[in-house]
Amino acid sequence: MIKNILNLGDSAVYCDFGPDVNKETNRKVINYFKFLKEKNIDGVLNLTPSYNKLIITFDLNITNFQKLKDLIKSIKIDQSKNSEGKKLEVPICCDEEFSLDIKRLEKKLNLDSQKILQRIFEKEYFCYMTGFIAGMPFFGDLDIDMRCNRLETPRLKVPKGSIGITEQFANIYTEESPGGWNIIGKTPLEVFDRNNQENPALINPGDVIQFKLITKKDFDNYK
Repeated sequence: MIKNILNLGDSAVYCDFGPDVNKETNRKVINYFKFLKEKNIDGVLNLTPSYNKLIITFDLNITNFQKLKDLIKSIKIDQSKNSEGKKLEVPICCDEEFSLDIKRLEKKLNLDSQKILQRIFEKEYFCYMTGFIAGMPFFGDLDIDMRCNRLETPRLKVPKGSIGITEQFANIYTEESPGGWNIIGKTPLEVFDRNNQENPALINPGDVIQFKLITKKDFDNYK
């Protein structure tokens, strides 16, 4: 459960679920996040879940740290009943022009590109969190023997829609951005739509995705 509830400045609460980064801990974070979001607590401005922490920002004119701490401590959530997220497929084109780091990965993982993609595409991934740039989903968990470090020198620009992997996670760049993840392909999906004010993120914490390989023709014709 929550290990510590601490001040984060004068208008935020820091809920620490412990040092472990794994699906079990992350599900606890997501369950609290969803519970508090549905409760729509007066004075709470924003809820930010991460791998193993939940940050709650609030309006100091309406509530305060102690009130929120007492409320959080009183919450009883049955962790055996995890709320289910949605499942969806994420199409990816892994043509050479999009798969920017596949040659590097072949050397690092000592596998050919076909085997690397087969390993990545054969399983489902759980969305731990979104962030870094708006709506960027972070998925776990890659198999241990498929994990690799970030690039020694990050790129100044990673194209929007790129799929990256590093360590135990995969992500999707929802906007062009600097980045040091190993890029294996690109999706035509609009993962974050800033014009959709009510529900801009296609993928949210707790959702489950599976990558689906598509051709360059499919990518170009995708609508």
